Amino acid sequence: MISVNTNALPIVLDMMRNSEILGIRVHTLENGATVIDCGVRESGCYEAGLQFLKVCAGGLIEPALVHQPIAGKVFPFVHLTVMHPIIACLGSQKAGWMIRRNRFFAMGSGPARALALKPKGTYQTIQYSDASDIAIITLESGMLPDEDICEYIAEQCGVTPSNLYALVTSTRSIVGSIQISGRIVTMAMHKLEEMGYVLSHIINAAGRSPVAPVKQTFEQAMGVTNDCNIYYGSVIISTRLYSDAFSKITSDNSEMYGRPFYELFRNANYNFVKIGSYLGFSPAELTVHDWSTGKVYHFGRLNEEVLLTSFQATYDLT
Repeated sequence: MISVNTNALPIVLDMMRNSEILGIRVHTLENGATVIDCGVRESGCYEAGLQFLKVCAGGLIEPALVHQPIAGKVFPFVHLTVMHPIIACLGSQKAGWMIRRNRFFAMGSGPARALALKPKGTYQTIQYSDASDIAIITLESGMLPDEDICEYIAEQCGVTPSNLYALVTSTRSIVGSIQISGRIVTMAMHKLEEMGYVLSHIINAAGRSPVAPVKQTFEQAMGVTNDCNIYYGSVIISTRLYSDAFSKITSDNSEMYGRPFYELFRNANYNFVKIGSYLGFSPAELTVHDWSTGKVYHFGRLNEEVLLTSFQATYDLT
């Protein structure tokens, strides 16, 4: 069985060795835990974002940064090839662990979830767990975790704090933008999980999504990063069994479709729960290759108008 923690460790160690080049900083806490600041106090870079993505998915995705046009203008995109998509997406990358202790709050992703079984229902569904003396967690937070937080995470994972690696980035960073766009395939897998689709039929997956520009506030960053996936994120899935569930997971199925996410977020008093998960966790378009029949299905659409409004993109047309 693949160990997502063991598989991701060489990538983490490589990031640590190249921390100055990547614009990240390594902190060793008094209890021995390793905290890697990838975008909280440090600036990070595109490559740091790609490495963060690989770690988050247990080393089971191959990301690349490319440049593609939107409305005739060039923007950066993340392209993803996913290996073992059930383990990579739901067993590792899914943001399934909400960590809230004292003043600290983070959405926890990455290989450590497979040790702590967060959430347990997902791991029961996909019938996967990890056994490793090393725990690697990726955190989306505006704060770096202290000894108490790392003790808690290590305890939940059944490892010593000295064997814990916590990679942290804020939503308001280039690494944060890349890692959210890099969740585009996981969003589709999560929707299929919610709908009860038998995930073991999925064979291969890939995706792409534009990289959001860094914004000044957390709320603005939440808006623009979500819009990248909702309005311009594409997913390709190969499966042994087609289901009508595939037609229902694209964002244009939502009654809230067509408005920038920041606007919806603001109107909901910045409470993500009030918006509902349908729009926030849905890709713009999906292509499904049914291996049992050879048929190819396509659902959803790309919406450059809403995305460029969200980007606040303006151009000199003279």
